[in-house]
Amino acid sequence: MRIGIDRERCQGAGMCALSAPELFDQDPGDGRVVLLTAGVPTGLRPAARLAADVCPAGALTLLDDSDAAERDRAGAAAREHEQAGAPTGDGSAPA
Repeated sequence: MRIGIDRERCQGAGMCALSAPELFDQDPGDGRVVLLTAGVPTGLRPAARLAADVCPAGALTLLDDSDAAERDRAGAAAREHEQAGAPTGDGSAPA
């Protein structure tokens, strides 16, 4: 399991840091979420789920490792496609 955060969406309520202090902290400057580790150890998965559930802004995203790996593969394939100068999905050539 991996964690994604959206600092722009974060309201600084601190529920994540209270629910899972091993995974989250708050920025002392603006109070927004700071991710301490993107990978979640097995023993902290329940705390990560709780933190995502109680976040009032919905700023936390939990990804299964297989989801994250698939997204990484898709992004790499798209970058290779662009670098090769292949047409984009809408039929136009990349700029």
